[in-house]
Amino acid sequence: MIVGYVLALLAALASGAGSVLESIGVRRAGAYGGSALDLVHLRRQWIYFLGIGVDLVGFTAAAAALHRLPLFLVQSVLAFSVGVTAMISAFMGTRLAAPGWVALGVGAIGLILLGLSAQPGPAKVLPSAWRWVLPAMALVVGAIAWYVRRFDRPWAAQVLAFATGVGFSVVGISARTLDVSSSGWGLLVEPAVWAMILNGLAAAVAFALALQKGGATAVNAIMFTTNTALSSVIGLVFLDDRVRDGFGAFTVVGLLLAMSGAIVTAHFATQAKEPVRAALAAS
Repeated sequence: MIVGYVLALLAALASGAGSVLESIGVRRAGAYGGSALDLVHLRRQWIYFLGIGVDLVGFTAAAAALHRLPLFLVQSVLAFSVGVTAMISAFMGTRLAAPGWVALGVGAIGLILLGLSAQPGPAKVLPSAWRWVLPAMALVVGAIAWYVRRFDRPWAAQVLAFATGVGFSVVGISARTLDVSSSGWGLLVEPAVWAMILNGLAAAVAFALALQKGGATAVNAIMFTTNTALSSVIGLVFLDDRVRDGFGAFTVVGLLLAMSGAIVTAHFATQAKEPVRAALAAS
């Protein structure tokens, strides 16, 4: 169980750092506030791909943690990467209001309560028909990203962040339900593997578009709030994720604190100025 906690924490640190690196890449490419076609310039931004690499490290750690811990716990820990993003962004020049930092503290308390209430164990195997629904969800995420990309409004970043959260939630659910007994060619026909690949790609595109239209901290907060809420409900209702006897109230309060902390952080992050240091704008 300790290994699972360490892996989840590593995933949160990597995800938060990766988001900042990707945001810097988007701005250095001159794509921030532009059209979706401007994202082509990202091919010259090594820092963006470094962020992708750091995110992949985080995903690998999260997938390993999901085989040991319930979805509601791992995804809530991942939501705390909002705090990592906020701290890194603050060091680079972004000013997050004091209530935003208080909100992060509230979210941390929620994570502690969730950690105390979680019961480690494997997930319930999904029926074959439902396992193929997971890869198809990439079409939904992709359709939302394709439609919203044309709008240059504040809500566009929020909708794209929501779509990203849905995509990464499906990735987490797929990792939690992956049959690790399969190997070699067997993995190629495993729906969960394709669900992780397709939804991961769709979510990555939606995330890049969201970063183009909004700040990294706010986008991360909405993304992980969606991810945590959706994954937690599905895990508890359908995947047999368990709560320790007598700790049901801890789980409910912990989820409320973790998600409300991310939401409030998002509110104050949207009012904060973006990083202004020369390092951010340098090419």
